[in-house]
Amino acid sequence: MQALARYFYAPFMMLGLTSAAYWVVAHGYSYLWLAPLLAVAYAATFAAEKAAPFFEEWNDHDAHGDTQANILHQIAYEWSVINGVLLIPFICWLFPYQGLWPTQWPLWSQALLAFLAADLGFMVMHYFSHRIPALWRLHAVHHGVGRLYGFNGVIRHPIHQTIDMLVANLPLVIIGMPVDVAVLLAFLISVTLLVQHSNVDARLGVLDGHLSIGRVHHMHHVNWGTEGDCNFGLFLTIWDRLIGTFQAKPSRPITANDMGVDELPNFPTSFWEQMILPFVYKPGQGEPERYRKHNPTPAQDARAQVSIQGNQSGTDFGRHHSGGMHPAE
Repeated sequence: MQALARYFYAPFMMLGLTSAAYWVVAHGYSYLWLAPLLAVAYAATFAAEKAAPFFEEWNDHDAHGDTQANILHQIAYEWSVINGVLLIPFICWLFPYQGLWPTQWPLWSQALLAFLAADLGFMVMHYFSHRIPALWRLHAVHHGVGRLYGFNGVIRHPIHQTIDMLVANLPLVIIGMPVDVAVLLAFLISVTLLVQHSNVDARLGVLDGHLSIGRVHHMHHVNWGTEGDCNFGLFLTIWDRLIGTFQAKPSRPITANDMGVDELPNFPTSFWEQMILPFVYKPGQGEPERYRKHNPTPAQDARAQVSIQGNQSGTDFGRHHSGGMHPAE
């Protein structure tokens, strides 16, 4: 089971399930059939995380105390995606000229084009979310979770998710991307986020280093000061290679406690507190008082101890997040 998870999890998710989704859409079946496919994606992720985890500690959901928050994030994320698709006819009405999209291409090639374009758009948005303090405060909700696991892909502030969709997807809709392609794109992105953040020791073979998943994405989530300012891509690393933000290997071994935001060792486990966080967290000024008083879970306590040790040894743990410029600079 461990070998199956390591070598077949990523292909099953990115090729198997997306091919099934394509078959559903291409044959004109109801989009509702994508819901059970998405359920299979989550089930496969959780099974693979049990069979071949990077770190066993990341599977201990009780220790992290965020199960309820995970469920609410999942509902909020998917609801936002559905609303985005439903808004496409209205956007088409607002922007009636849509002759730029290659609607004459086969559906599969349109979906591939949309995914590549969105991959670039999300990477650009991601890059600036680590460099503009106002965006980082929203994006910190995604980075604050002290581990990588399937649900982490959809843990994000709704405001930031909306901006993400406007930057990466709206231009495609304006130039004429059809609803069928948009639905496939939404499914592809959801599955990619699952694979990218899952706690699965996936072996990618010749694609290792070319896909922004697994160990490559771990380096983006480390709480080592500015060292996390790398590997911004949603799926491909080519964009990071082009702008010089790709990093193949960490400067030191990554441990189970090295994920998160260095300023937020007691990152809240409550969904509602996470929604409030961008409005009380001021990058560069340390952890907000309301979270310092919070009784930490065992996992949070372990991260706090690592942060304290890092400060005492003179490392970059005092920086305001997992990478990027200091807001005061």
